[in-house]
Amino acid sequence: MPLTAANAAREILTGLHQLMARRVSAQAKLDLTVDLIASAMQSEVCSIYLLRDASLELFATHGLNKEAVHVTRLSPGQGLVGTIAAEGRILNLAEATKHPAFAYRPETGEDRFHSFAGVPIIFRERGVGVLAVQHADPRAYAEVEIEALQTVAMVLSELIAGARLIDGFDRRGGGGQREGMVRLAGLKLVAGMARGQAVFHQPRVVVEHTVADDPELERSRVISAFSKMRTQIEHMTREAEFGTAGEHQEILETYKMFAYDEGWVRRINLAIDSGLTAEAAIERVQQRTRARMLEIDDPLLKERMHDLEDLSNRLMRIVSGRMGTAAQTGLPADSVLIARNLGPAELLEYDRRRLKAVVLEEGSLTAHVTIVARAMGVPVIGRVKDIGHIAAEGDSVLVDGNQGSLVVRPTRAVATAFDNRAAMGIKRRAEFAAIRSQPPITRDGLRATLMVNAGLAEDAGSLDAAGADGIGLFRTEFQFLVSAALPGRDAQYRLYRQVLDAAGDRPVVFRTVDIGGDKALPYLTDIRDEAENPAMGWRALRLSLDRSTLMKAQARALIEAAEGRVLRVMFPMISEPWEYEEARALFEAQVEWVKARKAGPARIEFGAMLEVPSLAEMLDQLLPRIDFLSVGTNDLTQFLFAADRADPRLAERYDWLSPAILRFLRRVARQAAAAGVPVRVCGEMGGRPLEAMALMGIGINNFSITPAAVGPVKAMIRSLDAGAARSKVEALLAKPPRDMRKALTDWAKRHSVALD
Repeated sequence: MPLTAANAAREILTGLHQLMARRVSAQAKLDLTVDLIASAMQSEVCSIYLLRDASLELFATHGLNKEAVHVTRLSPGQGLVGTIAAEGRILNLAEATKHPAFAYRPETGEDRFHSFAGVPIIFRERGVGVLAVQHADPRAYAEVEIEALQTVAMVLSELIAGARLIDGFDRRGGGGQREGMVRLAGLKLVAGMARGQAVFHQPRVVVEHTVADDPELERSRVISAFSKMRTQIEHMTREAEFGTAGEHQEILETYKMFAYDEGWVRRINLAIDSGLTAEAAIERVQQRTRARMLEIDDPLLKERMHDLEDLSNRLMRIVSGRMGTAAQTGLPADSVLIARNLGPAELLEYDRRRLKAVVLEEGSLTAHVTIVARAMGVPVIGRVKDIGHIAAEGDSVLVDGNQGSLVVRPTRAVATAFDNRAAMGIKRRAEFAAIRSQPPITRDGLRATLMVNAGLAEDAGSLDAAGADGIGLFRTEFQFLVSAALPGRDAQYRLYRQVLDAAGDRPVVFRTVDIGGDKALPYLTDIRDEAENPAMGWRALRLSLDRSTLMKAQARALIEAAEGRVLRVMFPMISEPWEYEEARALFEAQVEWVKARKAGPARIEFGAMLEVPSLAEMLDQLLPRIDFLSVGTNDLTQFLFAADRADPRLAERYDWLSPAILRFLRRVARQAAAAGVPVRVCGEMGGRPLEAMALMGIGINNFSITPAAVGPVKAMIRSLDAGAARSKVEALLAKPPRDMRKALTDWAKRHSVALD
């Protein structure tokens, strides 16, 4: 064996380069290739198996019986070769017969050989075959030999694919890059059904050329890419950019560690020494990382290896000059967006007409990106493990946000069944549309109020379509998130006026800007929060009171836009009454300024958002000063349970139907009712029929939810006996069952309450 893997690989690559230029058949090239590899690696056997007709066929061999070529076939998972192909792993065995997967094929004459080493042949992230070597003497192959095999397998994949010798080959790198249909389960985040083609938020780079003409040029490209990547990581560490995508400081530190790992740099340079391009060298090292991940049982270590793969993808995009997201490069029609995680501003960059669904490897029910997606009417599934490695760009994907499941590369029968279920959903929506103009009145005559959450000008147009009573939460920060620069007072005025005009006589409640936390603005770097949990840091009203010029501009825009009308304003994330008093005083000062120059609103109603549990202890002081109280159940839940809503590990650790939450909200509702102050739930909790039923059971009948949720919640209300629901919920809260959700669901079914 030569001294280094680079020497062996370079010798083989030089020969392969010459072979590719020869005018001979693909079979002749493969026959010459196995001879070349065997000679360079001083191996007694070298064999190539290719995936043909869903099985691995011996295509060429040096050292085994030639009569076995095109005769010996193994199913994926069968024998050593089948195991390598099915699992994408590397096998390095001193005694092949002792491996549990060993399968003896007498026609090959391989009984003379003891040692075995095999690597998968991968083309555009799809396993297409196996390259194996064998020796008569028992021995483990050196690491440099395995690396040489991997390098050769990478270049060999181009020859194989170019000759169209493998199943499902698509030269465009589109659909069919992986084999067969795959069903996956995840966390239901936003309901809805959609089908489309897979598009990655951070598009993968397809390695087009593997063999380098100028190794020194390739090396300089890698050095430059590492420099740029390290600058980016340093910037992320300083600015905590990853907070917007649900990442945490320890991941940033791991990224930083890998970015400066000289061992990683050295392995890429060795791959370049063997004759690979910069992209191919990064991919070759990445393939080795993937193979090692299969051998790791420690979940923490495996997660760190995933981080290294993410960083490799970043390096690949830099070296290839393809740094834009799919939003920046443009979505194809009917796209299913795939990402590890997204921030709300990132999602808003996408064309809503083309984006059909989102699939996340992370994600949580109350993360802001989930709320934004629900407002956009885009189905979302989170916690889909390894979706980034299972799906390929352009794959057909079926997303069922109602069940929290998806299918990648569906068969025709599965796609047809999906379409039939989607048609049933359309029928159900038609049933909701039939009651759109009917009021949400319970069977025993209680009138509920159903308003919608909104954030963009066009959202106000959904009031009629949803049959809603008004806008109970207009998130003014959406304008800030979608703008390239800080929106001026005039731009804010135009938006607020447009929303009020569209709503007509129906009420609109404007929440003052809630930025900070996971809603960082790229053009306001000084408001980024580097705390470990920015959701509990410098954000919302805390930030607005500190940056009073920002709040004064918004106050003046709202006051001027509501000229002659009722202006309803609420302040987010109040912890103590003095914060409300300070915010209200700032607004009232702007009212005096405006009225001195022009007519102002006919009346202003001020409200507070109860999201921080401490405020509940001060309601006796606050209630006499407010016109309404809105409960933000998303933040309230995470603060009540000390469960970071951006942490995917805690996504299912709490339930909105927990007795603790219902008891807390019941106490608030009773205290507000005694003070004559209306209470509205404007979190995601109220948009689910079962949860809304429980809320009515504790005396809350006023909801602000997504437009898509109005129909299902209205159908529930019209089928409900509110008095019976109150009695049942009171009984359950007095003696909570083990599973509150099941108890309420069973009661609803017995009393024919519409929950679907």
